[in-house]
Amino acid sequence: MGKETQGIKIGHMIRVQMKLNISLHLILLMTLPVFSFGQVDFQTPFRDCGLSGSITVYDYNKKEWTMSDSTDSQLQMPPASTFKIINLLIALETGVIKDENDVIGWIGSIDTALYGYRPSTYKDMSVKQAFEVSAGWVFMELAKKVGRERYLHYLKACDYGNVEVTDEPDFWNFGPLSISPRNQVEFLIKVYEGQLPFSKRNLDILSRVMVSEQASTYTIHSKTGWGRSDGMDIGWWVGYVESGGNVHFFATRLVKNLGTVNRNFGQCRIDITKKILADMGAL
Repeated sequence: MGKETQGIKIGHMIRVQMKLNISLHLILLMTLPVFSFGQVDFQTPFRDCGLSGSITVYDYNKKEWTMSDSTDSQLQMPPASTFKIINLLIALETGVIKDENDVIGWIGSIDTALYGYRPSTYKDMSVKQAFEVSAGWVFMELAKKVGRERYLHYLKACDYGNVEVTDEPDFWNFGPLSISPRNQVEFLIKVYEGQLPFSKRNLDILSRVMVSEQASTYTIHSKTGWGRSDGMDIGWWVGYVESGGNVHFFATRLVKNLGTVNRNFGQCRIDITKKILADMGAL
């Protein structure tokens, strides 16, 4: 058996095993009883949406971790568009872009079978706009200029996920790059503290771009993500909320079978998170 054929068979076995592990995990999640931690019910919001998943929260002042499912919190899956957080930092630090206002010219076409049909994003866009509306093609263009070796350098330096990168410009959507919810939060804490190989200027730019909601009592910095892997939809919402002199970092991840229709899948990423954060006193 040649090395190429052997590699293909091993890769297939890994994908089958990952799909089996995720499927078994989904069955376990759906049969769990409702658990409440203090006054916070972490299971009902997921059940109200008819979805499985988990939320991982870190209370910065208390230095305290809270996980609705400690097993799922450690399970790695593709980061999808949440990768735009570190992707923006890398593009800035390597000089691929000057700042968030750099405009990327529309490339003319995109594979809608892979990335969906989103005509409102098919135009010249600033990097800030692309981040806000999650225009993946913009960041794929940046990825071509960053290159695999520089990605490997920064992902390793940031301890981001499994540090697996290919030459494909969307390795964060379909793999091989994967990351766990807990690792997402750990990374965001380092971003907040400035304990990463990025300049303060670039970290400040990211902080501004990530602002997704401002209220009189809190500010949310966040990024959504929606990817597909091994027959599953994977929905993320990660970020942090500043309120009352404290910061709560969070990573929520939902999963469902591709064949299962749930029109609230995208919105539930946010609704579940905000309900739990409010119950925890973070909103």
